[in-house]
Amino acid sequence: MKKCILVHGRLTDEQLATLSRDFDIEVFTGTALAEDPAFQAALPRAHGLIGTGLTITPALLDAAPLLEVMATISVGYDHYPVDELTRRGILLCHTPDVLTETTADTAFALILAAARRVVELADFVRRGDWQASIGEAQFGTNVHGKTLGMIGFGRIGAAVARRGALGFGMRVRYANASPKPALERELGAERRDLDTLLAESDFICVTVPLTPETEHLVGAREFGLMKPSAIFVNIARGRIVCEAALIAALEKGQIRAAGLDVFEQEPLSPESPLPHMPNVVALPHIGSATRETRDAMAQRAVENITRALKGQQPLNLVNESAWRSA
Repeated sequence: MKKCILVHGRLTDEQLATLSRDFDIEVFTGTALAEDPAFQAALPRAHGLIGTGLTITPALLDAAPLLEVMATISVGYDHYPVDELTRRGILLCHTPDVLTETTADTAFALILAAARRVVELADFVRRGDWQASIGEAQFGTNVHGKTLGMIGFGRIGAAVARRGALGFGMRVRYANASPKPALERELGAERRDLDTLLAESDFICVTVPLTPETEHLVGAREFGLMKPSAIFVNIARGRIVCEAALIAALEKGQIRAAGLDVFEQEPLSPESPLPHMPNVVALPHIGSATRETRDAMAQRAVENITRALKGQQPLNLVNESAWRSA
């Protein structure tokens, strides 16, 4: 008898066909799956779950006694109860590597757009306000030759820094739990403590994962250490930044501008002032949102869940202790 996989994320027809060769699959769509009677009825026969955006609760896990593996189509897994899954012997897989370059592209798009006021000035033209040659009121700031401060220097942080150093001649500084000597040699990067990095950098980009230690890592005190000309970019997780403090820093001119792909609450509340501020470029969490990358992420998730349910170690396993104790 084939093992059963519940699909709750976008897979291509080819990926679904691949899974169907070895497993029984049931496909679900919608944003409130945990409350869907059909999904609830399928949980008792599920050996694997593949998708993203599903809220994992003890009740859901209790309803799925056969569950062996969860494959999220994302690199982040802060919304999964890793310790609880490990305690139950359930493997958790994610999809790093395949989205690194695309997400770094998004980060640098935000750097350039915020520095050169691309969105603001595109609106200026669209409104018909361009009636004469532009003056200082429309000037931006250079990116090339400036200091880029990376908060986090993992795969994505290094990819962003590589674009800055090799493409724009930027000086790279990084704050990271461990030194990165190879990247220091490649990019001329220099490690700094967080406070020093904030004070030195012209552009500050956040790429650390969200953990209890990094939640609200950047708040009022940290914005106070930045240059008034600094541009702040967050492509990691919204809750790493105290949003109220960011808004205050932008309103008071403590920093020049911000480029944001993530927010404390997503989708962003209509009451938030951020998308209406002229010195903010706000995107709807599109870091990996290209067709090529999303298909590659889904393919990696398919590979992970297939290997796990066949008794082989997945390519990208979050809780390795669950595999060792299996």
